[in-house]
Amino acid sequence: MSLKSSLLKKISAKDATAKELKSAVGADRKRVKRALEELLSEGKVTQKKGVYSLTGPRQEPVRGILTKLGHSFGFVRPLDGSGDIFIPGHSLQGAMPGDEVEVSLNRYPRFENSREGEVDAILTPQNKVVGIVKKEQGRPVLVPDNAKDTALLIQKSADGGVKEGEKAAGVIIQRGERHEDHVVGITMRFGSADSARQCAKAILYAAGVEKSFPQQVKAEAKQVAAEKITKEEIKKRKDLRGETIFTIDSASTKDIDDAISAKRVLDGYRLSVHIADVSHYVKPKSKLDEEALSRGTSIYYADSVIPMLPKPLSNGICSLNPGEDRLAFSCIMTLDSEARLLDYRFFKTVIQSRVKGVYSEVNAIFEGTAEEETQQKYAEVSKTLEVMEEIYQKLAKLRAVRGSMEIESEEPKLTIDEEGRCVGVEKRARGEAERMIEEFMLQANTAAAHYARRLEIPFLYRVHDKPSADRVEGLKALLKAAGLDFQFQGEQPTQKELSKILNDTRGTNLERPVHQGVLRSMAKADYQPLPKGHFGLALDDYAHFTSPIRRYPDLAIHRILGESVSGEAPAALRKKYKSFTETASVLASEREIRAQQVERDCDDSYKAEYMQQFIGQEFEGVVSSVVRFGIYVELASSVEGLIHISNLSDGSMELIDGVSLTDTHTGKSYRLGDLVQVRVAGVDISQGNVDFVLAQ
Repeated sequence: MSLKSSLLKKISAKDATAKELKSAVGADRKRVKRALEELLSEGKVTQKKGVYSLTGPRQEPVRGILTKLGHSFGFVRPLDGSGDIFIPGHSLQGAMPGDEVEVSLNRYPRFENSREGEVDAILTPQNKVVGIVKKEQGRPVLVPDNAKDTALLIQKSADGGVKEGEKAAGVIIQRGERHEDHVVGITMRFGSADSARQCAKAILYAAGVEKSFPQQVKAEAKQVAAEKITKEEIKKRKDLRGETIFTIDSASTKDIDDAISAKRVLDGYRLSVHIADVSHYVKPKSKLDEEALSRGTSIYYADSVIPMLPKPLSNGICSLNPGEDRLAFSCIMTLDSEARLLDYRFFKTVIQSRVKGVYSEVNAIFEGTAEEETQQKYAEVSKTLEVMEEIYQKLAKLRAVRGSMEIESEEPKLTIDEEGRCVGVEKRARGEAERMIEEFMLQANTAAAHYARRLEIPFLYRVHDKPSADRVEGLKALLKAAGLDFQFQGEQPTQKELSKILNDTRGTNLERPVHQGVLRSMAKADYQPLPKGHFGLALDDYAHFTSPIRRYPDLAIHRILGESVSGEAPAALRKKYKSFTETASVLASEREIRAQQVERDCDDSYKAEYMQQFIGQEFEGVVSSVVRFGIYVELASSVEGLIHISNLSDGSMELIDGVSLTDTHTGKSYRLGDLVQVRVAGVDISQGNVDFVLAQ
């Protein structure tokens, strides 16, 4: 940075005299005087009574949330949605992650195309902290999970008996202008930081996730679940108990909210998706509804679930258990001989599932490897399964034609022993049965969104915008550097073009980095009250209709659709639900992000716990990500670990296009998709990190 830029930066932060500026920039008096004279002649600064100021009015302070705190810096995310602001460590004023702060912007930041500022005031402090207890200079400190370079002194009289190596929650009871001046008191102890189960409890607490339900909610759930399905209620509904309807889900699923039926009809098929009628039991503004809205979604991690609704509903009266009458909301679709949607209708129904199908068993039937016992279990629905597979194959072709993208996820399957420790990690397999049910649910979701858009009724749509221009450029650089032959006809890639890249790399060493790169290039899907389409699925209409036990948006649109199907006019629905859908869309999107982060963090801790037994052992992996401080390597199990740059080279390394790290002395390069042999060097269960080094 030039001397004039340094002076402008200092003056933008605070008016100053020449003597103060000389001291701040560390230059000799003559150079500072000459530079100030040039700035005066250029009209960039003014001088009055020996004090230098920037020309023109200062920028208005910006309000935001401190989202990241490093060793000597922080980032503030403005409340107005504008770009993040870099805050040097000396300008943080002791702000902690989660604090709402007021920031003054520096007119001349040190980096081009960036924003830099300093914290003027902490408006709303976030004093709750969760972390690991350590000792520094013989004193106990709490190192926050979201600020691992910051150690907060624990007040002796408020230590709660906490011990070194424990996960704990605390509250900042004394704040200073520097982080080292903060003092915390311990409010909760979770147990050893070497236990993933205890770390998961801390993660949930830090995110504000409550496992148990309030007493009033539990009482209401118990009362509602005890209600019998009356003859009067059945008369109001389409009775489908004579139809061959059944469910297919994972073996461990207890909250079964979708069932299917299918048959051939003249010149085509009848495909029906039957969803648990949760809205019949969860009434608007009830305690159950308020709690479900607050939670937004169920959370799944390891072998645990934190349900959106209490078990008497989620695992009981709303779960489509076999052999039991259940109230449902059914989408009955007519498809032509090529499985193209011709018509759909929604009905409130009563159903009875014939079989509790399991993905692995249905996959075995499709593959022709099912044992006799399995064949007998599905004998009653075997003909229906044949029709379903036939429909699915045709739907899959239509999906490919329109360019819908299938990005392979790395959802892990964790095995937890009786003591709660992770003893197995593997990639969760998705067979034909999983893809078939996913496709059937997609058809019902599309029908629901189309229905709402056609009638212009309030709704919660699942929206996925097109990639932004800068993200597209980043993706192009990645694909080029990875050596892939691609060509986008326009400035923005089409779904078909991206789908081809995904298919070309599926099953190769480049699958993970390229699929993740494509995913990062796109906007994040969220819930919105207006229909804007779903770019990834290449659909004009999409919503979430099929999981009302687990997701609040599904429950909300069931309520709206139900009233519409019963004859309520669109105008009346708009008056009743417009404001609600606007508010619920925002909250549901926020809760989804929270759930995804919690699930990822918890699973990472369990993965680290699993890898602890393999310290010193070697594995083959694929370079899945390249960053300035090292490379991430993914094992076949889905476990990912970091090889730090200090373990890759004795000299300097250059990051090229975000896909390779090259040793500037030896020329040795590590690229996305490379196969490497690694040794497990260590794990940090508390942070969910695994460290690798190159095997010798």
